[in-house]
Amino acid sequence: MRARAWGSFVVTAAMAILLTGCLLLPGKFTSDLTLKKDGSFGFTYKGEIFVLALSRMAAGMNDQAANKPFETKDCKDDATDTVRPCKPDEIAQQKQEWQDERDAVKAKATKDAETAKAMLGGIDPTDPKASEQFAQNLARQAGWKSVVSKGDGRFEVEYAIAGRLDHDFTFPTVERMPFLVPFVSVIRRNDGTVRIDAPAFSSGQSAGPLAGMAGMAGALGGADTSKADKTATPPGFPRLDGHFTVHTDGTILANNTDEGPKAEAGMQRLEWLVNPQTTAPPTALIRF
Repeated sequence: MRARAWGSFVVTAAMAILLTGCLLLPGKFTSDLTLKKDGSFGFTYKGEIFVLALSRMAAGMNDQAANKPFETKDCKDDATDTVRPCKPDEIAQQKQEWQDERDAVKAKATKDAETAKAMLGGIDPTDPKASEQFAQNLARQAGWKSVVSKGDGRFEVEYAIAGRLDHDFTFPTVERMPFLVPFVSVIRRNDGTVRIDAPAFSSGQSAGPLAGMAGMAGALGGADTSKADKTATPPGFPRLDGHFTVHTDGTILANNTDEGPKAEAGMQRLEWLVNPQTTAPPTALIRF
């Protein structure tokens, strides 16, 4: 029962995450952002990204119910509440209910696939070549130096871009996929400050899409959740394991690193280790 509850929960959570825009999630990575007083900036990301809609989890949504074989349920005597052999009309009714459930699940799977296709910019997640097509689409965008599909929605990527910070910057951006939770965003303010946020670099309650899933799944399975590992990574999801660094010669007004800024070759360095225990997304405020 616990295994079935866990599987059912993960499927439900997967679609919920998909529909809230968490199409891309980080896995193991290193990322660096450099901001300078002269207005130049550089950003790199190297490592894994995970596309939920292209994973086996998403592809197999509802399979458990859709492929469940028919099994006769116990019939009971109304007077004595004892189990008795089922009558032919009762078995027929059970079969009809089983078929109705299968039909409903298949209809939902079709609707979910259409939703995923729309959010993937027209890529059909059920197409065997969907991952290859996604990689090709990503690789043709500026900044993506390498995009290699590793199967099950996981991609090894290398991204690097440099220029002048005369506009806001968000990573990642994907053509025809506007609703993405940013890995990193750099927002310019009118007072000469720049705010840096990394919403996806966290498994915390307020930002991370996987927050609390282990404990909730335990509750569904009847487990004692008081001792559950709230930072456990659900099966089929990427494990968050990263290193995010900011280099700047500006004035650091605020940050939530453990150790604060460190001097490095005329610059200052902010450093975050990102893993399932990271409860708050990296953030900093810098004045130029």
